[in-house]
Amino acid sequence: MSPFAVKCERPQVKICGLTRTDEALACAAAGADAVGCVFYPKSPRCVSVDRAAEIRRVLPRRVAMVGVFVDTAVEDVLDICGRAGIAVVQLHGRETPGQVEQIVSAGLIAIKTLFTNAHPSLNDAETYPADAFLVECAGGPLPGGNARAWDWSAAKPLAAKVPTVIAGGITVETVCRAMSSAAADAVDVSSGVEIAPGRKSPELVAAFIDEVARCAAGLPETDRLTRRIFP
Repeated sequence: MSPFAVKCERPQVKICGLTRTDEALACAAAGADAVGCVFYPKSPRCVSVDRAAEIRRVLPRRVAMVGVFVDTAVEDVLDICGRAGIAVVQLHGRETPGQVEQIVSAGLIAIKTLFTNAHPSLNDAETYPADAFLVECAGGPLPGGNARAWDWSAAKPLAAKVPTVIAGGITVETVCRAMSSAAADAVDVSSGVEIAPGRKSPELVAAFIDEVARCAAGLPETDRLTRRIFP
C-alpha cells in the first residue's frame, strides 16, 4: 500500500539535520515521524555515510530516515542511500525531472523541493514525477530556507492537489500558523529546534511536536486528516 493512501490525525513531523544518535533517539521518543540527514558538504549539518548509518540503526522502524541531497549525481544518491539504509530522498537543488524519475525508478520515495521565490518553483510541480513536494522560500547562504519565515499560504494550492511538506522559519511559536496557512501534510523543522547548527534540543523537539498535535486537535476533522508522506 502506498504511504499516501493512509490518513493521519495530524501533519507528520520531520526533524531535519540530525548529526547524533542520541538526539535522533530523543526525536523518536518525542513522536517524530521522520528524521533527516544532510549530505550537502557546505552545510554545517552535513554528516558522513557512516554516521547516517549509525543513526538509522538506532531508530525504531516506525521513524523514517530521509537523505537530503543538493544537486548530487543520481548514482551517488543511490550509493549513499544503499549504504546508510535510507528509503526516502529529499532533493533540494536544481535536479531535473529526469533525475527524479531515476530516483523513483530505483524504488526510493522522492520528495522534490520547490521554492516560492527561486527555481524550481511551484509552477514546475507538474513536470516532476516526485512522490511528494517540499515547499519553502529561498535566499541566504544555503539552499534551504535559512530559518526565514514566509507566506506559508503560498503552498496551499499545491497541498490541495499533491502530498506536500512545508519548511522554513517554522518554530514552536510559528508552526500553528504555518499549518493553518498551508494545510500541508507534513512540517519540516531544523534550526527551529536547535541549540546550535546540527545540535537538536530534546526539549524543543518535544514542545514542537506537542504544539503540532495541539494545533491539529483544534482544526475541523476534515482539515485535520492529512496524507501520510513518511512511511
